[in-house]
Amino acid sequence: MQKAIVDDRRSEQLVNLAIEFQIQRINSSVPNVEDNPFFVADLGQVTRQHRRWKLNLPNVQPFYAVKCNSDPLLLRALAELGTGFDCASVEELRSVLALGVDPSRIIFANPCKPAMALEYAREAGIVTTVFDNIDELETIHCYMPHAQLLLRIYANDASALINFGDKFGAPAGMTRVLLKRARELSLDVVGVSFHVGTRANDLNSFRQAIKEARVVFDQAETLGFTMRIVDVGGGFQDKNFGEIASTIRDSLADNFPRTTRFISEPGRFYTRSAYTLVCRVISRRRQVGEVCKDQLDMLYQNDGLYGNFMNCLMEKEIFHPILIPDDSSLGDREIGPHRYTIWGPTCDGCDYVVRDATLRCEAKVRDWLVYKNMGAYTNATATRFNGFSSNILTLYVDSELSGHV
Repeated sequence: MQKAIVDDRRSEQLVNLAIEFQIQRINSSVPNVEDNPFFVADLGQVTRQHRRWKLNLPNVQPFYAVKCNSDPLLLRALAELGTGFDCASVEELRSVLALGVDPSRIIFANPCKPAMALEYAREAGIVTTVFDNIDELETIHCYMPHAQLLLRIYANDASALINFGDKFGAPAGMTRVLLKRARELSLDVVGVSFHVGTRANDLNSFRQAIKEARVVFDQAETLGFTMRIVDVGGGFQDKNFGEIASTIRDSLADNFPRTTRFISEPGRFYTRSAYTLVCRVISRRRQVGEVCKDQLDMLYQNDGLYGNFMNCLMEKEIFHPILIPDDSSLGDREIGPHRYTIWGPTCDGCDYVVRDATLRCEAKVRDWLVYKNMGAYTNATATRFNGFSSNILTLYVDSELSGHV
């Protein structure tokens, strides 16, 4: 516990130094040339999350979900840590293979893939992929016939922030039909995968999914398949990871022999806490007059819903920005808590970031707002709506390397 506190403190210090460095750099440059949001990533935090994973789920190999954050330096760091990679598209496959990662460390985990993608995967040496319907089996038979297949089964945590059961996963009544068709096509089904949902909370959803996986193993083995892989999916979050990991460990031990290979597809667990986003206030609207007396003052920053804050919409994320006043106006502002609505830069009225944010003092144009825990599904989902760039600078620190930047 004490070490974790020290690690967090060192990480925060390094991130703050990097933020200070970049703000000074921007302020000393020609006005508006580099007046853009930026990330600071602590790769040491990624390393610590990997250690935490190995401590809690030592027999479950992580295949990092590239869709969560495809930052090339992050992917390289994960490759050096020895993780596998869960890819969903040709572009993600290319990104990982470009790092020199062996194809055996990659799972093509999208259950519904175009023929071109399967051809690319086959030619690149990718072996493992996923299916959950007969048409996908037919396509795999044509374009990737020697693949090792995982049957994705239906799983659902009703308490999850986002569940995938409506879109992916074969229901219990279809699994035997799918396995029989795979046998008829001489395809090699080697395991089962599932995903209970994003930010899952219900421990029983994991227990139930693992029991269902055992049933499918038995079905497959009666049809002559040699089943050896269970993929327990992703959606893990910090706050209850230890409890969920314990449930998964126990359930796997209760239902499968130790010779079974267990894998998973964590994304946000590795990256969310490693990235900090820094935005600049580009405009301000103060509410004046009797009509506006009950309305909050408004801040407009240089990033928003269509940039790195898609989580506002998709996951109902509530952000808590930290104000860094611009040096030029430190002595000319009201001190004490101030409440604001914070908007993004586009012309869309839905482009808000925080409906009601409390900052430590009055905020002004050219101030900075710091957002922690911005490493998951942020830049990965950014768009170019209204012509705003999705290419954002990232500064890197590593709090595991004696605190060096």
